[in-house]
Amino acid sequence: MTYLHLSFYSAFTLSSLGLAFHRTHLVSALLCLESMMLSMYVALTMWPIQMQASSFTLLPMLMLTFSACEASTGLALLVASTRTHGSDHLHNFNLLQC
Repeated sequence: MTYLHLSFYSAFTLSSLGLAFHRTHLVSALLCLESMMLSMYVALTMWPIQMQASSFTLLPMLMLTFSACEASTGLALLVASTRTHGSDHLHNFNLLQC
């Protein structure tokens, strides 16, 4: 395993551990999700270069597009939940209440 692969795997692992253990604020959860998407984007960008295949070069742009849509949806949910609940603490949200 090269250092490049190790850095991708460690970035993804650290961001998923951050998502698992530091779930107090919605902002921190969204930042962990964005770092997971960024590490996957960098890995998908370097993959066609290492394999010397030009057929997968559109895949990182598709991933970046979905990441931007996910970020805008997450920020919209953050604003809506802050307006309705008064804070972005995740323990205040109850999915069973309407």
